[in-house]
Amino acid sequence: MKSIGFLSFGHWTPSPQSGTRSAADVLLQSIDLAVAAEELGADGAYFRVHHFARQLASPFPLLAAVGARTQRIEIGTGVIDMRYENPLYMAEDAGAADLISGGRLQLGISRGSPEQVVDGWRHFGYAPQPGESDADMGRRHAEVFLQVIKGEGFAEPSPRPMFPNPPGLLRIEPYSDGLRERIWWGSASNSTAVWAARMGMNLQSSTLKADETGEPFHVQQARQIRAYRDAWKEAGHTRTPRVSVSRSIFPIRDDRDRAYFGRGKDSDQIGVIDNMRAVFGRSYADEPDRLAEELRRDEAIGEADTVLLTVPNQLGVAYNTHVIEGIVKDVAPLAGWR
Repeated sequence: MKSIGFLSFGHWTPSPQSGTRSAADVLLQSIDLAVAAEELGADGAYFRVHHFARQLASPFPLLAAVGARTQRIEIGTGVIDMRYENPLYMAEDAGAADLISGGRLQLGISRGSPEQVVDGWRHFGYAPQPGESDADMGRRHAEVFLQVIKGEGFAEPSPRPMFPNPPGLLRIEPYSDGLRERIWWGSASNSTAVWAARMGMNLQSSTLKADETGEPFHVQQARQIRAYRDAWKEAGHTRTPRVSVSRSIFPIRDDRDRAYFGRGKDSDQIGVIDNMRAVFGRSYADEPDRLAEELRRDEAIGEADTVLLTVPNQLGVAYNTHVIEGIVKDVAPLAGWR
């Protein structure tokens, strides 16, 4: 069994060829797609976060809205760039969104991805401490966030409060029980996956990875997942962690699919991202039976319990619902996921 969700990058452009021509289009259509995905039997609605770009940026209003409009589907991010975040304010937002959804928040966080502007986090008021890199700063923010969402008191109450306080040190409110176990770290390397395991976070492995061995993407990603699980066991955590991989998967079921994605076989790509040699995973597009056979040979999918389907949101809600339906109803049973 695999949990199946979609991952939207939330692009918009004023182009007449785009189904999402404004930020309002993307936000409202994201809610509609989550509702449609839940009705189809999908398990998750996840959203990328990018600052200074025509993409989804502030996730918590969207997550709260999706949580209010749905009943069962998990809601999450993939990922929030912790270099930009005030961990305590984020803890309040996350607690509220989780309570609105009834405990369905699956929050993906990370050091972040390449930026649209130079040192964008400085514009948000953050800077690394002496001797610290921006990646170190992101991990430090993450550690503070993880600590305060545990619900333990840490702040000294005022002797003259506006409202009566409970006894003892005060915690961040609203507190949502269980949220700490539903935090994921987006990792592009084996070392950060091991760090995430030691910190007790679930693992999100994306459509790219540091090219550490020269092997195919899915093989390297499977090795990363196994290293993560070994580190989790060594850390002595008692619960079973979750692991997700993201894939671009398009069942070819009609002429419309063929026009968009029937261009032939795709393959891994090598590139440089943030001065790191990276391997980018291929897209999968074929008729459902052949697609299922290809997916069964993907070692990382075999290792993961959750598959996030990247969706071309600019093609609109109806088409993306069609794509998700093809995977949930046609491909997943053939691939052994359902």
